[in-house]
Amino acid sequence: MARGRAGAAAGVAAGRGARHGGVVGPEGAALQGAAGAARVAEMTGGPDLATRARLNRQFMDYVPHNVALGIEVVELVDAGAAMRLPYDRRLIGNPDTGVLHGGALSALMDACCGAAVFMALPSPMPIATLDLRIDYLKPGTPGLAIVARAQCYKVTRSVAFVRGVAYHDDPEDPIAAGTASFMLATKLGSVDAVRGA
Repeated sequence: MARGRAGAAAGVAAGRGARHGGVVGPEGAALQGAAGAARVAEMTGGPDLATRARLNRQFMDYVPHNVALGIEVVELVDAGAAMRLPYDRRLIGNPDTGVLHGGALSALMDACCGAAVFMALPSPMPIATLDLRIDYLKPGTPGLAIVARAQCYKVTRSVAFVRGVAYHDDPEDPIAAGTASFMLATKLGSVDAVRGA
């Protein structure tokens, strides 16, 4: 799993190897502070890890579906993300069992995988989900939040590849596992442009 310049530099600047992810704190600040962040930007020619984390958190606020579901950003690291879907009775798929609907879990996995891609890119750009495959391994436990964790393991010129899991407390006991691919540098357009107005 080769990592790009930005990924390796961010891992080093955060005082950890690229494999360990260069952890970002709750406010999106790299653990090595402003000097480390400036060094990453200098080495990569792009936004530092803290800036990517800040932009990612802001983006989450602009996705109405994710806001309505209550999806929360738990962690943003170099080429990785973790998000949490709190248990909510409005999201129950089977009223007899109380298990959350698979669509809510799919939305969580898609959001988390997309965030991992944003955290792997050397500079912000639009992305779009090309493919999302989820294997549902077991039902979630009613009343418990679900955590998703995703890692972007390869970025090419036009596509990024991600894998992730969803679980309650232990990623080694997953509720679901998934893989996804995302198109990079998609064109932005307005709804009016799509409608031909």
